Amino acid sequence: MEFEVLVQLKSEVLDPEGRAIQEVLKLQGVAGVSGVTVAKRYLVTLDATCKNPEATIQDVASRYLANPVAQVYQVKRLHP
Repeated sequence: MEFEVLVQLKSEVLDPEGRAIQEVLKLQGVAGVSGVTVAKRYLVTLDATCKNPEATIQDVASRYLANPVAQVYQVKRLHP
């Protein structure tokens, strides 16, 4: 089973990398960009012996991939 975990900063946390990209786009003449948010995408594969894959991936995402103080995450199952 393959899962995608998308981790990004909470909206109230400053995203300096996203802001820098937004400024570069502006300097390059790209109009209409009002914001850029940087996120990390993790692809996690669980083998067939995993008894509760949804609970396992939620545990992995919340405990190891995302910092709950500053980040939010979304989990999506990609393949059975």
